[in-house]
Amino acid sequence: MAETLSQMMPLGTTAPDFSLPDTVTGAAFSLQDLKGEKGTIVMFICNHCPYVLHVKAQLIAIAKEYKDKGIATIAISSNDVKNYPEDEPDKMKAMMEAWDRPFAAYLYDESQETARAYQAACTPDIYLFDAGLACVYRGRLDGAMPKNEVPVTGSDLRAALDNLLAGRPIDPQQIPSMGCNIKWKT
Repeated sequence: MAETLSQMMPLGTTAPDFSLPDTVTGAAFSLQDLKGEKGTIVMFICNHCPYVLHVKAQLIAIAKEYKDKGIATIAISSNDVKNYPEDEPDKMKAMMEAWDRPFAAYLYDESQETARAYQAACTPDIYLFDAGLACVYRGRLDGAMPKNEVPVTGSDLRAALDNLLAGRPIDPQQIPSMGCNIKWKT
């Protein structure tokens, strides 16, 4: 595991579109198919990352809580499954079933082109887009990590979501996410 910071896509960037298979249903979905009425969270995660597993309860809670407020949450795994078989699509499906399917979809980015388009670097790498799909937040969930004692609250992402929904400005001073590097194909 190489600890990696997110690359911080420029604010205002339009969310890159994609068409990727959902590991639960097998259907291919585009961003347009899944986006939320008021906003969309796109997050790059994987099954085995200790950083993702450390914050999973908040990822689930935020997805469920904000779904009813018009925010869709899309999870994508882009890891190289040849070298990291624990991230294979069948295991992604099993994880989503175990997590009670909290996201609009858990997509598999086999080509890794979607991760590159989003400038994703780590898991979790989190992006929030407004109703027009402009990036308004990219960064950490909160200050919690497996190696510290900071409580997992989702405070940074929640503040951005609440401001977006209330029509208030979102603080442009955002802290990068940190986690395991995306496992790129060689």
